[in-house]
Amino acid sequence: MANFAPDDGVPTGDAVHPRDSTVDTPTSVARFNDTIRAFVSGWGSVWVEGEITSWNVRGGNVFGRLKDLATDSSVSFRLWSTTRQRLAEDMKSGDHVVACVKADYFVKTGDFSVVVSAMRHVGLGDQLEKLERLRTQLRREGLFEPTRKKRLPFLPHTIGLITGERSDAERDVLRNAELRWPGVHFRIVHAAVQGDRCVPETLGALATLERDPDVDVIIIARGGGDPQHLLAFSDERLVRAVAAASTPIVSAIGHENDHPLLDDVADLRASTPTDAAKRVVPDVAEQRALVDQLRSRLTTRLTMRISHDIAQLEQLRSRPVLSRPEEALERRAHEIEILAARGRDTVDRELAEGALQTRELRASLRALSPAGTLARGYAIAYLPGGVILRDAAQAPDGTELTVTLDTGSLAARSLGEIAEANSDDTAAI
Repeated sequence: MANFAPDDGVPTGDAVHPRDSTVDTPTSVARFNDTIRAFVSGWGSVWVEGEITSWNVRGGNVFGRLKDLATDSSVSFRLWSTTRQRLAEDMKSGDHVVACVKADYFVKTGDFSVVVSAMRHVGLGDQLEKLERLRTQLRREGLFEPTRKKRLPFLPHTIGLITGERSDAERDVLRNAELRWPGVHFRIVHAAVQGDRCVPETLGALATLERDPDVDVIIIARGGGDPQHLLAFSDERLVRAVAAASTPIVSAIGHENDHPLLDDVADLRASTPTDAAKRVVPDVAEQRALVDQLRSRLTTRLTMRISHDIAQLEQLRSRPVLSRPEEALERRAHEIEILAARGRDTVDRELAEGALQTRELRASLRALSPAGTLARGYAIAYLPGGVILRDAAQAPDGTELTVTLDTGSLAARSLGEIAEANSDDTAAI
């Protein structure tokens, strides 16, 4: 192992020393690399935290890169197959992990890397606990209420799709949607579906699609993965942005058992990206079958209604009043003739009886009238002033009288002696 001298910080012994190397007597690359290797080999193992940005498996071994969470610094790592088999969890690009690493320097190529002896996800239990607390808070705020969820359009004009570029989720959504409705139109905005870039890129894609007036519904899709990979879709910023969106949003994250918070606030939760395509666009074959079924039902109903109306019309037409309408008129005309004849007979009888009564009354009046009495030879004497003389005492001697006969009148003067002698006759008169 190379040792560093306290004065110059370089290895001693067989290692390269600055004084051993000049322009005239340079050291070899191999010896230089051996010196670095001897120096690096003295480092112990350390735990480091970062994000896996590359995960390539070759021959069972993993060759990848681990990136710092706050800066662009990164380091290559190797994970041998024997160590990989001991890992309790599956790791993928985009995972937030802590790893126990030991520095290694490959002499042949001069490449620096670290060898991983242990690796695990960072604080998954703590993150799940925070996730449940956030879920409870959002539920209290009413963001999970079914009443606030918007209804999806029956046939959207344009479907917005947020997913990873060239991902299986993208292919599943497009393929299944086009199979169901060949004329469907998508506007796709790609975003990282895991890692630190997932939330800001998804928020940007959501804002872009929200501004597009042609987009009627938005699908956020990602394939399955372990809970660590799906944590970004439970981020509070993303969840609240989805809840505040004016466009209906479908969450299609992972598989049936996966349940990020995005599923709870979205207007529709699809179990998979394939299910999302089936829920957003109707099946043209099913719709055609439905139209045929409705057309058949309508035809049957119309036929039944027309048949029923024809039967009712025939029934009405079979009635005598409609089959021979003149018969009712004739019957009514005959009744009118009978009533008219009865009326004429009644009128004639009443007129005859009235004429008879009139004649009888006229004869009675004629017999009882003063004119009839005068016709029988009687006369009526009137005092001056037109008062009928009823008593001889009313006409003293010399009173001028008017005597009315059956025909005409004459003037007379009363005689007292005659009146006394004939008082009985005068009184009779």
